[in-house]
Amino acid sequence: MTIDRRTFLARASAAATATIAAPFVGSAHAQAPQFSFKYAHNAPVTHPLHIHAAKACEQIKEQTKGRVVIEVFPNNQLGGDTDMLSQLRSGAIHFQTLSPLILSTLVPAASISGIGFAFSNYDQVWAAMDGELGAYVRSAIGTTGLVAMEKIYDNGFRQITTSNRPIKTAEDLKGLKIRVPVSPLWTSLFKALGASPTGINWADAYVAMQSKVVDGQENALGIVSIAKLYEVQKFCSETNHVWDGIWFLANGKAWNSMPADLQQICAKNFNEQALAQRVTNRKLNESLESELTAKGMVFNRPDLPSFKKALQRAGFYQEWKTKYGGEAWALLEKRVGALA
Repeated sequence: MTIDRRTFLARASAAATATIAAPFVGSAHAQAPQFSFKYAHNAPVTHPLHIHAAKACEQIKEQTKGRVVIEVFPNNQLGGDTDMLSQLRSGAIHFQTLSPLILSTLVPAASISGIGFAFSNYDQVWAAMDGELGAYVRSAIGTTGLVAMEKIYDNGFRQITTSNRPIKTAEDLKGLKIRVPVSPLWTSLFKALGASPTGINWADAYVAMQSKVVDGQENALGIVSIAKLYEVQKFCSETNHVWDGIWFLANGKAWNSMPADLQQICAKNFNEQALAQRVTNRKLNESLESELTAKGMVFNRPDLPSFKKALQRAGFYQEWKTKYGGEAWALLEKRVGALA
């Protein structure tokens, strides 16, 4: 079945509103919760991440007969990404969904999936992230006292938007003031391309563009649409420069406080909804160019080889190969081919 964008958003918004208003409708035989947890993330309630993750939380309550209740806090209600990560580590919140590129401030290996112009398509992405590379990263996350669910959610391939000029080749990025998430890899990527990146948490990004602190940003089209970035950005250059995922993370002490049967129910639902969210999110991102064009954005398809060549000349790939180490780099190149 196909639905148009208007119908999709209407249904998504209705589902999200229902989730917030009455997030946990359990069995008639539900008992008082044995485990009450908080889950926080940065996405609006209409985004596929929130819709599917909130559904997982509902199903967990039903399938545990009320023993596990997870309250959902969307849209940066509990702070920006780095603030929420600190809360997750301290146990103030118990679950968080987070980009691996931001998680890399704590777990450096996490950002390897965000190497610029590495993945060409989703077949490569899922072969790596559901396979050996994903297992390698989850193991590294585990050393920090956090637990990562097996299946990573999808944020999508990221595009560059700007208020002042389209980006047609790597040369056009020189001197561009661009917002990037607080991530060493993202900063390094855009510096290697000649831009002037500024790390800004997502909660503050719109105001930074509106006030011209930065002239551009980069994100998947779903975020561009839902966050109404077309109000402050004119051009969208379809670079597909980075694939970005979203790890579903648990505080290790909170996770281990549950018996194995409840852990199994939680992991099963988080992972199943990750697979469903991947489909929803991809359809959303692929449907948006015409809608954003109608709202005034101007799209172009850049000369992609110029960007990869610029990164190779700048020594970007060799630098990050050294930082990640041979084992991790080999797992990446096993799926995407030689980079350095």
